[in-house]
This record gives sequence, structure tokens and C-alpha cells, in this order.
Amino acid sequence: MKKLGFLSFGHWNTSTHSAVRSARDVLQQSIELAVAAEELGADGAYFRVHHYAQQLASPFPLLAAVGARTSRIEIGTGVIDMRYENPFYMVENAGAADLISNGRLQLGISRGSPEQVIEGWRHFGYAPPEGETDAELGRHHAEVFLELLKGEGFATPNPRPMFPNPPGMLRLEPHSPGLRERVWWGSASNATAIWAAKIGMNLQSSTLKADESGEPFHVQQARQIRAFRQAWSEAGHDREPRVSVSRSIFALMNDRDRLYFGRDSSSDQIGVIDNMRAVFGRSYAAEPDVLIEELKRDEAIAEADTLLLTVPNTLGVEYNAHVIESILTHVAPALGWR
Repeated sequence: MKKLGFLSFGHWNTSTHSAVRSARDVLQQSIELAVAAEELGADGAYFRVHHYAQQLASPFPLLAAVGARTSRIEIGTGVIDMRYENPFYMVENAGAADLISNGRLQLGISRGSPEQVIEGWRHFGYAPPEGETDAELGRHHAEVFLELLKGEGFATPNPRPMFPNPPGMLRLEPHSPGLRERVWWGSASNATAIWAAKIGMNLQSSTLKADESGEPFHVQQARQIRAFRQAWSEAGHDREPRVSVSRSIFALMNDRDRLYFGRDSSSDQIGVIDNMRAVFGRSYAAEPDVLIEELKRDEAIAEADTLLLTVPNTLGVEYNAHVIESILTHVAPALGWR
């Protein structure tokens, strides 16, 4: 494991038990947690994107703000639902945020997960062509986005422009060199992981996966990662890919930890999501020495180069910084980090 960061789902609610009671709270606290994580030595601050929900939704203002407040930590998403995105406008937003952060953006994109409303992407003005699915719509938007990120000119310049143009066809601006290689695909199946490898995207594998063999979650996820790496090698790309997995992991360091998560250790669960039989990975919660031994048996963590800790963001910045610090200090070094 080379890198360790956090992944926030960015919830807020008005409960008196929540430290995050409004959209403003979650945005400001997301920035503060990223700053705190950088100070602690973490490698990444990643944020989930959901529409029509009391969660983080529009990622690029947040990513730009985090980029302006930090100097080293990777800043990413896990994931942006491409069914909702205009690839052209997204290229401009992503380029600006990446330049503000001095090239630290790690963009996780995907077809997305089930949303709060039925076919919510239609309200954004997008619909798959006749005979195609919304998943194909998301993949098409992703392919256009990746092509535009190359920075090649494609638009015919106005012969009488308001401002002088450079020679040749024009591209979208601002262009951020290198961002194309820092795009990840959030994959729930072996087939989409292989597709992502073929077109040169890094792999994000989350806390659920299509149940394709009936084996434990981490075993299936490790097999998915190996299939991705093999497809990457066969495609002949000239760089090494990145692979991340996400886990809910809590080191029980004090009574508060035990109160919140002392009963959170669990086993895999089977469920149905978007008409797909899925296996949901377990949570880990134990004293550090026990955690280390349990995590060493997680085959997918061993296969990945990046581990993202899902954080309980509604418990506030101070507590989540403690959660991250506990893992960085007492668990991660024994797993090969640093």
C-alpha cells in the first residue's frame, strides 16, 4: 500500500446529533478535514458526488477550494456520475480546479449509483439514444471527456474573433496537461474494470461489487483488480495504472471510539442494487493490533496501491481527524504504508 487517504460521502442533516447540519457546514468542514488530513500526513482527500440528496453534489467548487487551501495532498472524487455531466463544460471545470491545485486532481468518474429520483439525469437534459441504456450514456460521456482532456484542437475558429486566436483548430481552455492520466473509473464489475483498463483509466473499486462468483467480497475484488491489471498490460499503455479500494476501518483507541464503532465489525452482506446482485464488504473496527491482522488477510487491500478510508463525516472535523490519525499512526505502517 503506497497511499492512504479518506473518502467522505458528505452527508448533512438537521439532527441535533449531527455536527453537519447544512450544505454550508458540509462544504466548509470538507475543506477543513482535507487541511487537517494533509497536516497529519495523509495522501488523499476524496469526496463522493450524489444528486438530489443532502450530500455533496457539485464537486469542482469544493475541489478548487481544497486545492487553494492545501499544497501536497491529492484531491479527488469517488465518483462523479457521468450520466449527469456535459463533458465539454466538465473539461473546463476540471482543468481550472487542477491548475489551482497545481496538478493534484484525481478524478474518479463512473456510470454512477442509484439516485434519489427516477432517471434524474433526464432533468439535467441527458437521455440515452433509442435502444441504449443509461450505463452506456455514462460511458459515452466519459469517452468524450477523456478525448477532450488530451487538449487537441477540434473547433473551427471564428475568422473575425473578438480576440486574436492561436493558429489552427481551437481546444477548450484552461487545459491542464497530465490530467488525462489522473482519471479513474469506479467499477462494480470485472467487465467494466477491463473496459477501463483498455481505454487507459485508473481503477477505483468501492465497498460493493457485483457478486460474480459467490466468494467473499475481498476475494472477488482482488480478482477484479488482477483482471484490470492484465487488461492494462495487454493494451500496451506506457505507464503504470493506479488502483484504489475503499474500506470502513476504525481503530478503537478510546471509549468514544468504542461507543460509536465497538459493534461495527461485520461480515460481508448480499443485496440487490439497480437489479444487480451485489456483495457489500464488511466494516473493520477493533484495537489496532487486531485490525492489522484482519487487514493483512484482505486480498484486495494487498492488490491495491491506494486505500481510501470512508469517514463518518457527520461526526465533525475533529473526530474524523482523530479517526484518520489513529489509522495513520497505529495501523497503516504495519500494512506497508510509508
